[in-house]
Amino acid sequence: MSISAPLPPPIALSIGVTGHRIGNAAFSANRARIERVLADVMDRIDAAAAAAAAPIRLHSLLTDGVDQIAARHALDHGWELVAPLPFGRDLNVAINALPETVADGQALAAGRAASDPVTEARAAAIRELAASARLFELAERDALLNRLFIDKLAAPTDLHAAQAFAARCSARVALAGRVLIEQSDLVIGVWDGISRAFLGGTGHTISEALEHGTPVIWIDANAPEDWQILRAPEALAASGQVDVDQREAALVELVGAALKPPGEDRTPGLANERWRPHSNRIATSYRRIEALFAGEGHRFRSLRQVYETPEAIAAGSGASLLALARDLPGADPAMPAAIEQQVLRRFAWTDGVSAWLSDAYRGGMIANFIFSAFAVVVGILYDPLGLADRKWLFASTELLLLSTILLITFVGSRLRWHGRWFETRRVAEYLRHAPILLLLGVARAPGRWPQGADVAWPEYHARRALRAVGLPRVALSPAYLRQALSDLLDRHVVSQRDYHWGKARRLTAVHHNLDTFSTRLFQLAVASVTVYLVVKAGSVLGLVPHGWPQALSKPGTFLGVALPTFGAAIAGIRYFGDFERFAAISEVTAAKLDGLHSRITLLLAAPDDRIDYARVSELAHAVDDVVVSEIENWQAVFGGKHIAVPV
Repeated sequence: MSISAPLPPPIALSIGVTGHRIGNAAFSANRARIERVLADVMDRIDAAAAAAAAPIRLHSLLTDGVDQIAARHALDHGWELVAPLPFGRDLNVAINALPETVADGQALAAGRAASDPVTEARAAAIRELAASARLFELAERDALLNRLFIDKLAAPTDLHAAQAFAARCSARVALAGRVLIEQSDLVIGVWDGISRAFLGGTGHTISEALEHGTPVIWIDANAPEDWQILRAPEALAASGQVDVDQREAALVELVGAALKPPGEDRTPGLANERWRPHSNRIATSYRRIEALFAGEGHRFRSLRQVYETPEAIAAGSGASLLALARDLPGADPAMPAAIEQQVLRRFAWTDGVSAWLSDAYRGGMIANFIFSAFAVVVGILYDPLGLADRKWLFASTELLLLSTILLITFVGSRLRWHGRWFETRRVAEYLRHAPILLLLGVARAPGRWPQGADVAWPEYHARRALRAVGLPRVALSPAYLRQALSDLLDRHVVSQRDYHWGKARRLTAVHHNLDTFSTRLFQLAVASVTVYLVVKAGSVLGLVPHGWPQALSKPGTFLGVALPTFGAAIAGIRYFGDFERFAAISEVTAAKLDGLHSRITLLLAAPDDRIDYARVSELAHAVDDVVVSEIENWQAVFGGKHIAVPV
């Protein structure tokens, strides 16, 4: 049975927008010019994306000013609008409508209209856009923020109340801004260039985007026609003369780079891969070495692997995760199906392909080491057997073994077993823990993804799959975060920690036993040569019959060659497998995950009002960092070990 490659994840462009509110002096003075330039930039992005037939998704916090202008432009042009709100929907309306009385603040926070017509007009504008957007509401601290908000309105001259609310509010806006950055391929920022110090402000958001490696199209609120593209934090200090022709070409290039990895035309990705239902029985040499030398289970047990089909994963290994996703309090009902379609099915497919390629590449190299040792031994075996007249048989067998080594090496190199294994394994590992990140609205910003030295399509493929799912429609609550933390994130951390601890123990044993076995073979070789020399000396001294050295000559010579040859092959396998380094990588990974498990346990012991999105998302990011670090480490070990003749 063969299953064709799944269709590539849909190509789409995700952008974010941040900018000044109506009350900003530069924005108010230049509003018409800013609106015109902002529309022009968005139209240029639209045209560049249209060339790749890519839909566009805009992320906006929906505050008055730039956010709402961009959101309306997006909706008018058929873009998807997504709003990561710093508060729940109603509290977000209440805070951003800027009411001046407690009564209006309380009414808006309860979902009712404000009595003041100006305040209600601001609220209505937010509600209108929110009704057309996918909302990801950071609502788990709404009770506290609502109390601080009302306290501020009740005592407008109380500086302490104002500062207490402003501090909490700014932190929430900065948190929503981080979500926006993580979900965007590029960010449009309308900023006067004055300050980056205000937490959650436009300057701070632009600076954070650049720190995360997300390009920013900066429209200066004082000189909007001189917009420019920033790619690094240092560009904020070095911005100067703008080359109009160059920036427009750079914008097209920026959109193209977000949609298509460099060199994609030269690499088929998954399109030409073939999925197989199970492992190849003759390509399990590497896993057989582990089974023989790990000291676990029956050494000659069957190593046949049956790969889970993409169609079966929802009812198989992914069933518990999907059930937990459905059971989250207030969960987005569309998320489980989207995760199954875009993530789990792709994971099952790439995991199966990668496992088969791993066997082919690593098993092929182990076979080369074994065949090379047998080629040497068979080449001299005729001598101790006294079959010199039939040496041609042994020479033919030696030639067959050497030719097989060359054939394995040629086929493995031609079919890129090594490179394809690396690429598909990267995709599979990125997707393995992706459902948990998606359910928490956590993503790795484009600039934080690993940069492959050879090809970039695995990272783009995984990112596109995650982008296809996007942020969940959910109003986060302490109950949602607690259950996601305990049942999803911590469960994953514990399972991966235990896996890496077991892997570290197993590979340490393999390394030790291979080293011991190789050493014993060399010791036996020394012993065989020593025995011959002792017998020869005894013969010269007349202590043993003179015929003994002659009788031991050929067997001794054979053992003196065969034993070191097999010992060297075992040592070569140990070097190629690098079991000790992989064990060390797994030990470090397990220790990191254990530390994260301890942190999660501490947070779960806290009351609900202490479990907030900032802490939970930080833990999710930490888990993601551990996963990516482990991928980079093991690929660094095997990166230069292409399939080759054993020398």
